[in-house]
Amino acid sequence: MFDLTGRVVVVSGASSGLGSQMARGFAEQGADLVITARRIERLEALAEELRGEGVRVLPLKCDVTDHAQVDAAAEAAEKEFGKVDVLVNCAGAAENAGVLDMTDEQWDFTIATDMTSVFYVTRAFGNIMKKNNYGRIINIASMYGLVGNTAMDTVAYHTSKGGVVNFTRAVAAELAKYNITCNAICPGYFETELTTDTLNTESFTQYMQATVPLGRYGREGELNAGAIFLASDEASYVTGVILPIDGGYTCV
Repeated sequence: MFDLTGRVVVVSGASSGLGSQMARGFAEQGADLVITARRIERLEALAEELRGEGVRVLPLKCDVTDHAQVDAAAEAAEKEFGKVDVLVNCAGAAENAGVLDMTDEQWDFTIATDMTSVFYVTRAFGNIMKKNNYGRIINIASMYGLVGNTAMDTVAYHTSKGGVVNFTRAVAAELAKYNITCNAICPGYFETELTTDTLNTESFTQYMQATVPLGRYGREGELNAGAIFLASDEASYVTGVILPIDGGYTCV
C-alpha cells in the first residue's frame, strides 16, 4: 500500500524543517519530486541526497509570496515531468506578537507567507492537476489553526493557519469535480530551525508537558505517514479532512 512510484510530488518550503523531512518520506515511497524554497543551495544538496533513492528530483528557487515566481515554478515542473500529482504546501514563517502590539508589517508578512502563499501555489499547481483530472493537495496548517494558546502571543500565525484550514475545506469542495482532493495536516510542536530556540527553553518544555497528552515534542518523520496516506491512491475518498498530528494537544 501507499506506493508512490511514478507520482510527481511538489513540496514547497523543502529546504529545511518539516518540508525537507516530508520530501525524504515521499522519496522513500518512490515518488519523483519537485522541491521549492528560496535557498537554492540547500535544495540542491537535498536533491542530491534524494536521488540516492533512485528518484528524479527538480530543485527550484521560489519565493511563495511572489505569484510570478510561483507560476514560473509550476511551468518548470510541468515542462520537466508533464504532470503534477501531489502538492504539499509546507512553506511558511511568522513574526510573533500579540494583537495589541503587532505592527502592520509583522501582520502582513505572516499572512502573506503562511496564508496568501498557499493560495498562489494551489492555484498554479492545481491548474496542472485539472488538466490530468487527478490530484492530491496537502496543506500544512497547524494545531494553532484550530485553537488558541496561552504560552506565547502569536495572533497572526493563528489567523493565517485558521485561514488555511478553511481554505482546505473550500478547495476540497471546489475541486472534487476534477478528481482532486484537498486535505490539511495540523502539526503540533516539532523541532525545526525556526522553533528550536523556543521549544528548548525550560518554560516552554514545562508548558508542553502540561498540555500535550503524549508529553513530548514530535519527532523527525512523524508527519510523513499522514502526508503519504493523504497523497496515496488509497485515500481517494478522503477530502476536506483536517488531521491534527499533535500528540493530543487539540483533544483536551
